[in-house]
Amino acid sequence: MSSTYRDREDAGRQLAERLTGLVGEPDVIVLGLVRGGVPVARVIADRLGAPLDVLVVRKLGMPWAPEVAFGALGPGGVRVLNDVVAARLGPDDVADVQRREQAELERREARYRAGRPPLDLTGRTAVIVDDGLATGATARAAVQVARHLGARRVVVAVPVGSQEAYEMLAAEADQVICAQRPPEFGAVGAYYEDFHEVSDDEVNEALIATA
Repeated sequence: MSSTYRDREDAGRQLAERLTGLVGEPDVIVLGLVRGGVPVARVIADRLGAPLDVLVVRKLGMPWAPEVAFGALGPGGVRVLNDVVAARLGPDDVADVQRREQAELERREARYRAGRPPLDLTGRTAVIVDDGLATGATARAAVQVARHLGARRVVVAVPVGSQEAYEMLAAEADQVICAQRPPEFGAVGAYYEDFHEVSDDEVNEALIATA
């Protein structure tokens, strides 16, 4: 039976215990996936003594079932498609969803970067943090974005995830640290007592607090 986290900060504290090998390593940067991964990442960045930044990646959801991803978008023109799922859609449907999510990605990038320069991960160890892995499509896009931005090493760290997503990411990232992999995985929110929707303000507060 998998245990439940009180909230994202509690998950971050427990996850940070598995990342202590990175303490003191040069050029580590912790990247919270917007928005739910940021409160988890903030705790980890504090524990590692590493800078915190955000990585904006947007899931491409099926029009009739948005929680089912057929791919994801990241900054810098990165697009990841699950060809098997995407094949169930026509080109117009794919284009409509992509256009909408691209606009949201650009809005969030503008808000969270707030005049800061674009991410440059050249030669760095990027620790990508989310609050959980369901399909893994968003995290997979994040790994590819991090490599595109020059990361030397990419680590994915999550409090909970499905076995399928874990295996997929293990083939993409240099290391995947997943604290819990329940055999019967449901929604990510089922493993948290408090799983409120993280606001833009919470993301900006986390970035200011660790700047």
